[in-house]
Amino acid sequence: MRHVISALVQNVPGVLAHVAGMFASRGYNIDSLAVGETESPHLSRMTFVVVGDDGTLSQVRKQLEKIVTVVRVDDISAQDFVERDLMLLKVRATAGEQRSEIRELTDIFRGRIVDVSQDALMIEISGKECKIEAYIDLIRPFGITELVRTGRIALVRGQRQVKPEVSGSENRAVDAG
Repeated sequence: MRHVISALVQNVPGVLAHVAGMFASRGYNIDSLAVGETESPHLSRMTFVVVGDDGTLSQVRKQLEKIVTVVRVDDISAQDFVERDLMLLKVRATAGEQRSEIRELTDIFRGRIVDVSQDALMIEISGKECKIEAYIDLIRPFGITELVRTGRIALVRGQRQVKPEVSGSENRAVDAG
């Protein structure tokens, strides 16, 4: 089973290495990982996609919660959430009909052409993983020369604020709503 895990962490050097090391040392594979600063400059959000049964998920959560710089861990795949991937790709495109076809296909997928050269187009697409995969399958015959994707990012729907609860040296988060 595919689990999307969101971990709120202190925004300090070494957190990513510590968390990745924990996954590696226990033999857990990360299918996708995205990390970025949150609305608070002191916190970052790590979004993981992990494949495994409920026991694997439970162990991953327990191990993450043991890390001092981890403030909060949520399995957001068990909730109503919105997820997105971002992809940039370069595709061969000579002038004329081929460019028109690529442009139409990109428009259908609500993508954007972000760079044009004499023999290639650079395209940006964001959306659910299945949308990204479908676009790749359709554009592949034109000749993809380079492709890069972000890890999955996700947030739970609705109003939910997380405020750090500070007591002693502990820094854990609680629901504010």
